[in-house]
Amino acid sequence: MVATEEKIYPELERAISPNHDIKLFAGRSNPQLAQEIANELGTTIGPMVVKNFSDGEIYVQVKESVRGDDVFIIQPICNPVNENLMELLIIIDAFKRASAKSITAVIPYYGYARQDRKTSGREAITAKLVADLLTTAGADRVLAMDLHTGQIQGFFNILVDHIFAAPILTNYIKNLNIEPDEMVAVSPDMGGANRTRYFAKKLDCPIAIIDKRRDKHNEAIATNVIGDIEGKICFMFDDIIDTAGTICEAAKLLKSKGAKEIYVGATHPVFSGPAIERLGSAPITECIVTNTIPLDMSKMPSNIKQLSVAPLLAQAIARIHDDESVSSLFGFEKEMQVS
Repeated sequence: MVATEEKIYPELERAISPNHDIKLFAGRSNPQLAQEIANELGTTIGPMVVKNFSDGEIYVQVKESVRGDDVFIIQPICNPVNENLMELLIIIDAFKRASAKSITAVIPYYGYARQDRKTSGREAITAKLVADLLTTAGADRVLAMDLHTGQIQGFFNILVDHIFAAPILTNYIKNLNIEPDEMVAVSPDMGGANRTRYFAKKLDCPIAIIDKRRDKHNEAIATNVIGDIEGKICFMFDDIIDTAGTICEAAKLLKSKGAKEIYVGATHPVFSGPAIERLGSAPITECIVTNTIPLDMSKMPSNIKQLSVAPLLAQAIARIHDDESVSSLFGFEKEMQVS
């Protein structure tokens, strides 16, 4: 089950008044999260037909008038990525042709984000391509969570609200009642150091960094630990767990260096290939992820814990709808400059 206890989200002190004026719709990629957001907002998900023709083409029809309305479409671009991306584009197009006043694409997980620059010749920059596709389809605004890199916001020529799942993860960890002097926040690689510094500040604990080398595509090798982790309870944080190679190799290295326990926190559980098997067999006490991407928890190892981001997204949607500040609610964004 996804944890939804409001007590672990002290940042969300402002209760959301039921707002039946919010026009909330959802694609098929994460219906459970969409329903949780609707429940938080005190509204319902609007009627819409989304189905496939026999050849795989996607058909969309909005079943109520949205003329002159502000519309919010919830659709993470997760596996199957291409299907869900195309579905989102077609849904946006349907609302544009239905004369919606504004269309906000709520994308808890922004697929194709990892290809955000050219690292060698003749490569595509798909994070920019997806931004262009969303704009061309007719989106007026994007609400995204934990983009792989902050620079992706600059790929858009429309408004982007970028929020983080950090409060959910840190508050869950604080409720474990572990003394700060027992903890170390560990970055699984140099690139995640800024993210880890944020968590270390919130948890009032020191930081350590793992020196990682990636010699092959989707294959990482952890080689050394910078910082004191012996006898400590280590917390590793990342935005995405894909094949889990980086996290599991890092966990094994930390254990070999004398770590007492190892916890892992990540926003997006992509969990492709051997990820689930690796996480189940790795020396990880608990892997804490969110529901930006749906998981069948009945098939997950016992050390995987999933928390809901619905309260955060609902607050952001309510503030956008009411023309209120989103950044003031998520003020920690300035502290968390993800590199």
